[in-house]
Amino acid sequence: MSWHRVRYKKVNLGEVEMFYREVGAEAAPVLLLLHGFPTSSHMYRDLILQLAERHRIVAPDLPGFGSTKAPARGAYAYTFGNLYKAVLALVDTLKLERFGLMVFDYGAPVGFRLAAAYPNRISAIITQNGNVYEVGLREANIRPMRDYWENPSPANRDALRSFLTVDATRFQYTHGVPEDKLELVSPDAVAHDQAILDRDPEVQLDLFGDYKSNIALYPRWQEYLRAARPPVLAVWGNGDPFFAPAGAHAFRNDVPDAEIHLFDTGHFALETDGPEIAALIRDFLGRKGC
Repeated sequence: MSWHRVRYKKVNLGEVEMFYREVGAEAAPVLLLLHGFPTSSHMYRDLILQLAERHRIVAPDLPGFGSTKAPARGAYAYTFGNLYKAVLALVDTLKLERFGLMVFDYGAPVGFRLAAAYPNRISAIITQNGNVYEVGLREANIRPMRDYWENPSPANRDALRSFLTVDATRFQYTHGVPEDKLELVSPDAVAHDQAILDRDPEVQLDLFGDYKSNIALYPRWQEYLRAARPPVLAVWGNGDPFFAPAGAHAFRNDVPDAEIHLFDTGHFALETDGPEIAALIRDFLGRKGC
C-alpha cells in the first residue's frame, strides 16, 4: 500500500469559510464524509487514510464545528438547513458531480438533505450510526430535547446544557463500549470535541432545538431511499445511547439489499472498530463499483 498525505484545505463559500481534509488521487472516485455531534472531520482522521488507496476523500467541518469559520449567532442561523447549504456549496465549488456519501450522527440529516435533493449525484451511502428513522431514536435519552422542541422555554433550553459538559462528551465516547475496548478510545478526541463545545454553547443549543426539523423530514428521506435505491451499508455501534440498532435495520424497509453490520461498541464506533469498519467499506465500495 502506498503512502498518502492528508491535505488540510479551506474554501471561501461566502458567509462560510469551510475547512476540509482531503486525501487520495484527484481523479479517483470521490467519497464525501460528514461528521456529527460533538466532533468534526477529526473523527475520520484514521479512516480517511485507510480508504485513500482507491478513493479521493473529502471530509469537511460543518459550520459551528472544527476549523470551519462562520458568522456569529444573530448574523447566521445555525440550522440543519444552513449546514446542508454550506455542504452543497462546497460540493458545487469542488465540482463533485458524483460521489459516495458517508454520514454519522448530525452528518445524516445534512447528507440526506443533499441526497434527496440530488439523487443522481449519490453513488452509495455508508451510515455509521447516522439515523433517519424514528424507530432508531432512543426516546429516554432524547427526552430533554423533545421537551425543548415542544416548549422552547429558557428552562428547557438550560436543561440541555448538561449535554455540553465534558462528562457528557466522555459519556458519548465510552457508553456501550466493552471494558476491553475502552483503551482504544482516544482521550485526544474527547478533548478536541469539548473545545468545540466550549467555544459557543449557544450555537450547539440552537442546533439541538432545530433537530426536530430532521425528524419531520424522515418520511421524505425514506421515500428517496425507496425511489433511488442507492447501495447502502450501515455500520452501527449497538451500544449507542442515542441511536438504537433498530435504526440500522430499518434501512432494509426501504432498500431491501442494504448491508447491516452491528459492532459491540458505542456511538463512536470508529474509535474502537475502525480497521474492521474500513475493511467493510472498501469491500462494499469495490463490489458496488463506487
